[in-house]
Amino acid sequence: MRARMALHVADSDYEHREVFLRDKPQQMLDASPKGSVPVFIRADGSVLDESIDIMRWALPDADIASEIINAIDGPFKHHLDRYKYASRYDETAKRGDVDLEHRHKAVGALNPLDAQLETSPFLSGATLGPNDMASFPFVRQFAAVEPEWWAETDEIASLQLWLKTCLESEVFSAVMTKHPVWVFKT
Repeated sequence: MRARMALHVADSDYEHREVFLRDKPQQMLDASPKGSVPVFIRADGSVLDESIDIMRWALPDADIASEIINAIDGPFKHHLDRYKYASRYDETAKRGDVDLEHRHKAVGALNPLDAQLETSPFLSGATLGPNDMASFPFVRQFAAVEPEWWAETDEIASLQLWLKTCLESEVFSAVMTKHPVWVFKT
């Protein structure tokens, strides 16, 4: 999503191909053998298969703060995955269980962003920008794991308001359009 948001903001002309990850097209795997999304094939044939790299390509003059990216893509994402998908990381957990210790650690990783949002409406400053787009999809996932807890917690109130604002933004609405699953025709 963060790559799509950056491409939208940059007004990039590209062809969107929606895929089912459980049925990955060979053409996608040929372009990026790691088999994850997004995969962005540039006009020169080179491939970008990390969303942050696509953001940097689409918004080459943007100030994407490495400390925010490192926090989100590093410790926060680590704890988000273990909180959200506890059964993948703990053999005693059942599908659908959450890991509250990792939720607590994820909140700890978000605390610096929450503190920054106490003095600025966005992580990028006065307006929604690349740091927000880079962080927003993962914070959105985090909030969706236990929506009742997210709504009631007072640990990260500034981040809650920020997420609500991002969810109501034009750029989020624009990229949330549904696309049919791409079918390769021979």
